Amino acid sequence: MTHILAIDQGTTSSRAILFDGAMKIKATAQEEFAQHFPDSGWVEHDPGDLWSTTAGTCRAAIEKAGLGPDDIAAIGITNQRETTLVWDAKTGQPVYNAIVWQDRRTADYCRELREAGHDKMITARTGLLADPYFSGTKLKWILDNVEGARARAEKSELLFGTVDCFLIWKLTGGASHVTDATNAARTLLYDIHKGRWSRTICDLFEIPLAMLPEVKDCAADFGMTRPDLFGRPIPILGVAGDQQAATIGQACFEPGMMKSTYGTGCFALLNTGDTAVTSRNRLLTTIAYQFDGKPTYALEGSIFIAGAVVQWLRDGLKIIREASETHPLAETADPNQNVVLVPAFVGLGAPYWNAECRGAVFGLTRNSGPAEFAKAALESVGYQTRDLLEAMQADWQASGASATLRVDGGMSASGWAMQFLSDIIGAPVDRPQVLETTALGAAWLAGQRAGVYPDMAGFAQNWALDRTFEPAMQSATRDAKYAAWKRAVAATMSF
Repeated sequence: MTHILAIDQGTTSSRAILFDGAMKIKATAQEEFAQHFPDSGWVEHDPGDLWSTTAGTCRAAIEKAGLGPDDIAAIGITNQRETTLVWDAKTGQPVYNAIVWQDRRTADYCRELREAGHDKMITARTGLLADPYFSGTKLKWILDNVEGARARAEKSELLFGTVDCFLIWKLTGGASHVTDATNAARTLLYDIHKGRWSRTICDLFEIPLAMLPEVKDCAADFGMTRPDLFGRPIPILGVAGDQQAATIGQACFEPGMMKSTYGTGCFALLNTGDTAVTSRNRLLTTIAYQFDGKPTYALEGSIFIAGAVVQWLRDGLKIIREASETHPLAETADPNQNVVLVPAFVGLGAPYWNAECRGAVFGLTRNSGPAEFAKAALESVGYQTRDLLEAMQADWQASGASATLRVDGGMSASGWAMQFLSDIIGAPVDRPQVLETTALGAAWLAGQRAGVYPDMAGFAQNWALDRTFEPAMQSATRDAKYAAWKRAVAATMSF
């Protein structure tokens, strides 16, 4: 039993990756699922899709690898964070669709919280902001708007969980209602300093504590899978939210180390060690990982739209057929045009936190076409990353340390996009040999718990560099382009 099965349940697809005893990928299976947009700013998933694609890809990866259940030592899970599910405690039947982290339907309630002065208390306990992004207000919306849900919840008939929690419940046949500290820390309901659910916030949101799962370390015993799923019970030994799993997979174990992951959104985490740094620049204070009951903290900046902007080019504008076409298309763009795209399709994340604004494009001419849109889309990710890094460096420099940037995720495979990132931030960008750092982080959590993989120090030694991107853009050009971006953001928010 030298293999680890990593489940990577993401926003647009579910994946299962089998790692061998040397932490090398043996087989991968992936399946996309539908996105549902029932109203402006609303984003939902069918919980049945989350479960069926997860179970299906797990079986497919095992079959593709030619392995049997006795070859798998443990399962690690990483997941889209903040996405909110409520289900029947006995049957597992969801009472409503999963409300996705991108969803903005609770913007008015969050505004009421801020106007009533509750935001300072919420931030002090959770490290987060009173924003629709997080799970707590989504959970309240379900209880308030699904007929009979609140009454059932108060009678302990309903359970709440983020995606990891829901999948564990399904995998274990309802035997485990658990989550890990990194996912709990994203709910707006968890006190990251005391390490427990906040009764004060739950009372404010009118959420029964009995709905909430038990919170464990990232490497812990989360339960055994149902025997009929894979041929024998397999222990689930590692869990972390996707961005924390990527931080682990990038071996960012020392304070001052930073990673930026480019998936549907872009998320940068800066390890701050055992100090929960309070941001003065509207970043989030969160838990990077937790072992032996001791949390390691991080500053996080979240961009809602990164890889999703390429999906928009494909599915919305239909100017590309495959995501891989974006980069060669961008290379053909007219260098004399400065088209700026602000992809605020579901509002703006850090450091702006504006839930109401929507996307905009600036600088269009009669000559603007698909190539200019593709270039502007890719550049928007670099600009947003610089916004995050400047805010992080301002917060962290107060602590007397500097950061190292490591990148991963689907978009990091694009040399064009990573070169622009290096150019616009004016600093080197390190890309590892293994880009599947999110799944690798989940696999390592489970594997070291199972005794298959090395400890933290041994894992960190295995990190290998693929390429360093060095800035090549003239500083005057960099400053002019970034200034145009800042003007575009300001205009978008004012509109």
